[in-house]
Amino acid sequence: MNAMTDAGLLKDYEANAAALPGAGSGWVDGLRKGGVHRFEGLGLPTRRVEEWKYTDLRTLVSDPFGPADAASDDVSVPDMDLGAEPYRAVFVNGHFHAGLSDLSGLPDGVVALPLAQAMQDSAAFLESYLGRIATLGRRHFVALNTAWLADGFALYVPDGMTIERPIELVFIGATGDTRAAWHPRNLFVLHPGAQATIVERHIGETGTYLANTVAEIVLATGSRLNHFKLQDEAPDAFHVATTQIHASADAIYENFTLMTGSSVARNQIAIELQASGSSCMLNGAYLGRGKQQLDTTTLIDHAAPDCKSSEIYKGALDERSKGVFQGRIVVRKDAQRTNGHQSNKTLLLSDKAEVDAKPELEIYADDVVCSHGATVGELDEHALFYLRARGIPLEEARGLLIDAFVDGAIDEISNAAIREAFRSHAKAWQGGNS
Repeated sequence: MNAMTDAGLLKDYEANAAALPGAGSGWVDGLRKGGVHRFEGLGLPTRRVEEWKYTDLRTLVSDPFGPADAASDDVSVPDMDLGAEPYRAVFVNGHFHAGLSDLSGLPDGVVALPLAQAMQDSAAFLESYLGRIATLGRRHFVALNTAWLADGFALYVPDGMTIERPIELVFIGATGDTRAAWHPRNLFVLHPGAQATIVERHIGETGTYLANTVAEIVLATGSRLNHFKLQDEAPDAFHVATTQIHASADAIYENFTLMTGSSVARNQIAIELQASGSSCMLNGAYLGRGKQQLDTTTLIDHAAPDCKSSEIYKGALDERSKGVFQGRIVVRKDAQRTNGHQSNKTLLLSDKAEVDAKPELEIYADDVVCSHGATVGELDEHALFYLRARGIPLEEARGLLIDAFVDGAIDEISNAAIREAFRSHAKAWQGGNS
């Protein structure tokens, strides 16, 4: 079978649908109905689905999930130094939390709203883009997200505008003993020449929950989006993130994702370089221990000539953790003079840890420069001996080597302050304090 039980993820849907934001608006209702119908047909994927063959979701269906309620006001946001005071939008259990958020001072002309509010205040803007980038197809979790479409973040940046300060989106899981699910939908639209930096933080301390996030990103000619994400969900949580990007001529998309949290996590990114001169940098690191499953699945579609892509992911896996890297680069027939490179390197810190790597190149043009590769290894015993011989204790020496390995990916972050913030979090993982 290619699908399993839906884990009660549509339980009581009809009873809740009328209370969802924007209910009664034809186009919103139509989107949701399409999501429900598609998810009912697809269910959750099994490992017989090619794209999910390495990630086991059976623990997700052990007990039903219900819709999440908003958390109490005593939730707080841990500090993270981003170098400049960010604009901030906070979501707790999938619901916008105004008391912890501050979007004041954004430049005139920028639309930056919780999705639920945007359905009322900027419906025409949403209708033009929502559901048109992350389409349903065979995307199980996009269909589920669309069915429960409720909140998230909508951003519009007008022509030629640069938002100097980062926009921080914080998603907090705080469910206590309740087994709950939420499905944020983010929409980022940058018009020609616009620039912005977005930092996403997905965090939680306790609870068994499903955070199923979808982001739709539209980059017009000459725009640039720097998009950095930290996934540090609660140890028993499930995290699925789908990011879909359309990039026009000379647009630049930079992404870095650091994954340290959750029981099972999947970070899937697909970008279409639609016009000449567009480029992307997809980079990240995954750090696992215990029985964690951390899955990175990417697709870079070179659909036009003279486009560039670079992809570097590194992982460190300890104890019985499992990593997955599926990276696919497609170069279409007319995409001449493509320059695309991909690298995945994983460090196994235990003989019980494992990684499945599946790098792919699919090339239909003849004037291209492309490469891909995946390597798996252990700590260098000679380097470890060298450090020990100089009086450095074993655990400290081991930590230095792991840090140096992971830094090779973190160094790709272009923003110095954010780079150091992510580096600090990766170092904290070494002591189990992430």
